[in-house]
Amino acid sequence: MWFPSQMGRIAAKPFMLFSALMLIKIYLVRYFIWGTTELWAALLAGLPSVWVFFCLAEWLFAKRKFYAYLVLDFLISAVYIAVTIFYKYFGVIPTYQVLKQIGQVSEVKGSVFSLMHASFLFLFADIGLFILFLSSSRAFRKWIENGKAIARIRGNGVVLSLSIVLSLFSMWLNKDIVNELRQAEVMDILNYEVFAAVASAKEVQGDPTEVTQKTIDELKHLETGETSTPLHWAQAKGKNVIIIQMEAFQNFLIDLKLDGKEVTPNINRLAKASYYFPRFYQQVGQGNTSDSEFVVNTSLYVPKHDAATMVYSNKQLPSMPKIFGANGYQTATFHTNDVQFWNRNNLYKALGWQKYYDDDFFGNDDIVMFGASDEILYQKTAPELLKMQQSGKPFYVQILSMSGHHPFNLPKRKNNMKLPQRFENTLVGDYIRAQNYADKALGQFIDELKRNGVWDNSVVVVYGDHLGLPKYTLNAREKGLMKEIYGREYDVQDMLNIPLIISAPGATPERFPQLGGQIDLFPTIANLLGISIQGQIHFGQDLLNNDTNVLPERYYLPSGSLITDNGIFVPGNGYEDGESYSFASGKTTKPAATRQQFDEALRLLRLPDSYVRNLPDRKEN
Repeated sequence: MWFPSQMGRIAAKPFMLFSALMLIKIYLVRYFIWGTTELWAALLAGLPSVWVFFCLAEWLFAKRKFYAYLVLDFLISAVYIAVTIFYKYFGVIPTYQVLKQIGQVSEVKGSVFSLMHASFLFLFADIGLFILFLSSSRAFRKWIENGKAIARIRGNGVVLSLSIVLSLFSMWLNKDIVNELRQAEVMDILNYEVFAAVASAKEVQGDPTEVTQKTIDELKHLETGETSTPLHWAQAKGKNVIIIQMEAFQNFLIDLKLDGKEVTPNINRLAKASYYFPRFYQQVGQGNTSDSEFVVNTSLYVPKHDAATMVYSNKQLPSMPKIFGANGYQTATFHTNDVQFWNRNNLYKALGWQKYYDDDFFGNDDIVMFGASDEILYQKTAPELLKMQQSGKPFYVQILSMSGHHPFNLPKRKNNMKLPQRFENTLVGDYIRAQNYADKALGQFIDELKRNGVWDNSVVVVYGDHLGLPKYTLNAREKGLMKEIYGREYDVQDMLNIPLIISAPGATPERFPQLGGQIDLFPTIANLLGISIQGQIHFGQDLLNNDTNVLPERYYLPSGSLITDNGIFVPGNGYEDGESYSFASGKTTKPAATRQQFDEALRLLRLPDSYVRNLPDRKEN
């Protein structure tokens, strides 16, 4: 075979061959993630980090050098494709901390595979060709297996030294960039991974004694001290509390009609009959759903690098289950998945739930996604709530819906909605169909609670746990469908927007315009029940008594991002080159945050890191 023979001659200089291949891959990854097409950036930022590994291969492998390069090619390509897939859902560049969650991948493999794109396979194309040549051409194998035929590059030490210097200079030059995504772009992927690992190891924890409620309130510009009884104080005193966390439920679904047909008729009716907060936002991190449970029940921000379940579940966490339990409430949480998924078995102990219900209780009938369907969830939960009410003590429970999980491949038996043809075979259409089913199951649950008498004696809270449609994942057709829904381009101000609905006995329906986040649920519900949380550190605020808010964001937006009453601010290298998004019209030149708000938000995020890590360790129980 002529072609493999010629390839064998080229393979005699693997440094040059694989450098050219890696330059192409660096270029492709930069295009997939940032849409940039500057070849010089790939050459100056990306190639030196690859050369460090190639030079080491030159030193360590006198023979079978080609195989060493091939292994490095595979490993680096695997990093590139993993980073690309991760970005397409989360919009962030993963670091080594994500490896701690590798055990969860088997549970969400459907979501992972759905993010694969045929173009990503170009990153492995050369490896496939080399394997083909190795298996089919004796001439090719002879060239690469002949140690003498593979020349050592001249000046290997000089190239290695220069590569290390260039990589370190890139890290040093860009170390102060606040926005991690921008930092990874200018450093390039491999340099950024090394920098992130070193920076994380060198992080200095703050002084926990600085974390006081007064400090928090001052940073948020809230009035301190109790000057009068808050509005709605004890409005629902002694009532049950039912929190329903809807999987991947975004706010645009409410009142949405496709060709005149309602998508979520049951939630629409509930919103119209309750307190409804349309400007409510997610604040989760790596743990997604489990992080939402953490934030809602503690009023603390998620950790910077990890899922809260993984790093905070060994602590004695102040929480809503503990406070409400101390005030005479029974507490329990309901989720159809295995309690060990995302380390919930330990998180639930740290939060102080008195009881949990998982797949051992709900069984394996009518499976949708990772467990029993939402219908089974609600059918089996309703009788338990009635039993708890009949005990004579109020209860606080959290119920986790799950059938609307990405990638929204709802079984046909659950398909209750005929989509307009333009939505068929799209992620947007699959998402809407899955949420239509989730809405139907919730409606059945509400009807049952009204029938058995639990509803009229309960505060019912419904909110989304996190986004369902990342803008990074959508193709051109799907972006067009979202533009049809919104009447403008779909962007970050829409992506993170989830609904909050609070139904309380005797409450007059009202639509609240103020900004809120998941961190605000704890103080808001406590106010409704007349349960004081004075003396307990909380970073949220009572939404029924505050008209202004600031929400620092992590993970789904770069560090330094925050949501204010004016919109969403995302930093660039720092504050000065940041971008702003208005709630109504998208990207705008009017700053959504002041420099003071930006600095205060960064400080707010640092406070709970030191506070939680210095809490007493939880005793095993």
